[in-house]
Amino acid sequence: MAIKMVKVSIENIDDANGVDSVMTALKNITGVTAVELDPASNTALIRYDDTDTSIHAFTAAISMVDYVTQPYPIDAPQNPRNDG
Repeated sequence: MAIKMVKVSIENIDDANGVDSVMTALKNITGVTAVELDPASNTALIRYDDTDTSIHAFTAAISMVDYVTQPYPIDAPQNPRNDG
């Protein structure tokens, strides 16, 4: 077991809900022991056990959060009932 630290980009996540989602996504990864977000510099500092996870898991989690936090038009196919 080796505890490592890595800094990853969280660009394009610029609202409180997005930042909260990033924190939740990163903290739910097995092996992550601490997460510190710095929205001012668009980075996250992650402390993790490298036998349980890797930077690839962090970038995947962040990219998914970025995707799901993007707004979509009210008449988009994902929302056929237009219930905003």
